[in-house]
Amino acid sequence: MRRLSNLAMACLGTVVMMTFSGASFAGDAVTVNVKNGQNIFENGKPDAGTAPCQSCHGEKALGIDAMRTPRLANIGYAYIVKQLTNFAEDKRIGAGVGAVMNGFAKSLTEQERRDVSAYVNSLPKATEPSDLAALKADGTKVGESYKGLIVVRYGDNGRMSACISCHGFNGRGADPVYPKIGQQKFNYLVDQLNNWREGAKTNKADTGSRTNDPMGQMRAVAKNLTDDDVINVATFLSQAPDSTPGDGMDIGNQTVLENIKKHH
Repeated sequence: MRRLSNLAMACLGTVVMMTFSGASFAGDAVTVNVKNGQNIFENGKPDAGTAPCQSCHGEKALGIDAMRTPRLANIGYAYIVKQLTNFAEDKRIGAGVGAVMNGFAKSLTEQERRDVSAYVNSLPKATEPSDLAALKADGTKVGESYKGLIVVRYGDNGRMSACISCHGFNGRGADPVYPKIGQQKFNYLVDQLNNWREGAKTNKADTGSRTNDPMGQMRAVAKNLTDDDVINVATFLSQAPDSTPGDGMDIGNQTVLENIKKHH
């Protein structure tokens, strides 16, 4: 197995603590109401004027390229709780369609953020890769998958570490610390990699700039990506299977949920 980069090794212990803190996880002390999470995902909170999550993320929470919205299903409970918390605290600022996320997250209680996160990570596994041919036909610049594979699996010695050092084989996730980025929507991947690059320059959470990575790990990598690197990596990851022949590990990104008492 490929060793973690020095950066990942140095930060791992701190990231674990920060991730669990952001998820309000403490053994089996955290409880979630999956049905309540499903209700919010499907119906929103009408009394608060909060739209259903599925309006932007799709009925199966697999994201919508046309709206540049991400897949939420099965990418990691702790990660989603952290992002909702960061949006609620304005530590992450949404852009485009995602500009609604700060208001949405603020309308949720801490418990409701856990409930929604639990629901989307309890959904049956499904695969819905970005339709790169359709995106290309609409004028979106698509990269070269094999070049993205090289960056994802091997990095570039002296310039950036491999994505798999933290996110696992083909970006399938390393729950509960790192989210699944494999089979994430192409447009969302491009946007976030660019946001991390901008965040490395400004060191400020703002529209089009992202700085909510623990210990600055993503910014440290993204700042060295070229424009071509960004679209190549997004091209590969958006299609990447969780496993390949000879690598049959089943990844559920459910480590945290397995230790949480679910209330139905």
